[in-house]
Amino acid sequence: MIIYNVTINVETAIHDEWLTWMKTVHIPDVMSKGLFVGSKMMKLLTTQDDETGVTYAIQYSCESLQKYELYQKEFAPALQAETQRLFAGKFVAFRTLLEEI
Repeated sequence: MIIYNVTINVETAIHDEWLTWMKTVHIPDVMSKGLFVGSKMMKLLTTQDDETGVTYAIQYSCESLQKYELYQKEFAPALQAETQRLFAGKFVAFRTLLEEI
């Protein structure tokens, strides 16, 4: 199983709006593409002393690297652009790709 992990730190000022949007719009949009078989959204409980905002990890599971690559090619650019359009400058994200063993 391939896990596409997106870690996002969101400014407190937009947190509630962003969280609602993630749960009701963005994650359902990602899942509707039919390439991932599951998703989990987790809030980080531990932070660095100098860290501000709220941090989440969103994990999408897919059955193969090919499906992940198809998602990245066909769908990720538009979905990421929409996130930028709505919340530009209010969050920081980084992405990692994991393999379940």
